[in-house]
Amino acid sequence: MQVSVESTGNLERRMSFSLPEDRVKSSVSNRLREIGGTVRMNGFRPGKVPSKVVEQRFGPQVRAEVLENMLRETFDDAVRENDLRLAGSPRIDQVGESGFDFVATFEVMPDFGDIDVSQLDIVRETAEVVDADIDQMIENLRLQRRTWDAVERPVKEGDLVAVETWTETGGLRLPPEGAESGRIVIGSGAMLAELEQALVGMSRDEEKTVAVDFPAEWPMSQLAGKEAQVHLKVMHVSEPLLPEVNEALVKSFGIGSGDVEQFRREIRTNLERELKGALAGRLRREVGDHLIAAYSGVALPPRMIENEARAILQQSIEQMRQSGRDPGTPPENAHEQFLDVARKRVLVGLLVGEIARRNQLRLDPKRVNETLRLIASTYEEPEQVVEMYRKDPQLMGGLQSRVMEEQVIDWIAERAQHTEKSLSFQEAIRPQ
Repeated sequence: MQVSVESTGNLERRMSFSLPEDRVKSSVSNRLREIGGTVRMNGFRPGKVPSKVVEQRFGPQVRAEVLENMLRETFDDAVRENDLRLAGSPRIDQVGESGFDFVATFEVMPDFGDIDVSQLDIVRETAEVVDADIDQMIENLRLQRRTWDAVERPVKEGDLVAVETWTETGGLRLPPEGAESGRIVIGSGAMLAELEQALVGMSRDEEKTVAVDFPAEWPMSQLAGKEAQVHLKVMHVSEPLLPEVNEALVKSFGIGSGDVEQFRREIRTNLERELKGALAGRLRREVGDHLIAAYSGVALPPRMIENEARAILQQSIEQMRQSGRDPGTPPENAHEQFLDVARKRVLVGLLVGEIARRNQLRLDPKRVNETLRLIASTYEEPEQVVEMYRKDPQLMGGLQSRVMEEQVIDWIAERAQHTEKSLSFQEAIRPQ
């Protein structure tokens, strides 16, 4: 097999190669013969379907399958023979009229030189779940089950207030007539802070006008970036009634025994699982930042960075849709705003892969199973989630990539210079 490889850029390569015509035709004929011996078609006895009929029916599909398999084998062999290390997937195009000549365009791995992780100086954060964290979670759960009782006193923090509002700015009244009605829990942040603060101390049927500077990004364009007079009227006030921590409350959260101590143990397990994930994420970010700083000068595959930037853009669009916002049609170059983030992700990803290769790190099946069980435990039917992952190669592949990255990050952290920093549970789970 004749193969030629040329450099078309710093890390881009172009490979030209041909498939042996006689071998392709022989493989197609053999496969059609196998099909002819087993295929069932109306009007013919099993194994007696004429070869021309088999070829007409299955020929294009078989030829496409043979070409695909031989292309993959031939390209992989050429990559090994030429000692090439690919970064990302190749693009293979057919050229010429014969149908057997191809050109593959791909990018190769950058040269990282020596990778000495012992020179990295990282901060390894630690935290633990304490009784106060469990108490706080129970309070949050009690809030989920709270009821409201009407009161005839001034509004205070935590109260549920039914309020009517109308706003005036520059002669414009919103709404033009009447008022808008709503309910707000004081301290929830559902209203502007100035308005929530103004409601505190007001009583039923009391009215007040408050001067407010609306933020420039306010969704109502008539008020965005403007000063306005907001008229408030309290319609009624209710205070929260929190349930006791007893058997009934515990059972309402799925603990059949109703035992409070078992409830606390379940909460501790859940918080520890959340904490483990948060600390792993913090370590991944810490190690990644140091790898980026240490190897920022390394040239990276441009197409790989562009593809990552486009993937980030697509994720951003999907998140907007899920939140109920219309992203519209992004311009062709919209991905360029994510190029810097994409470059960092590609750099860390390639470095992690290279460190794993050089140090012969292998995926730990036990850790994969543990992570899968951990993910599944957050759902009502854990076994169904496990089964779903095991039957979906894409899901399982993503899980294995995640676990492999975590293994490499842990390996790096163990060998780097590091200092420990103790955090509280709340600090540790706070988004970075």
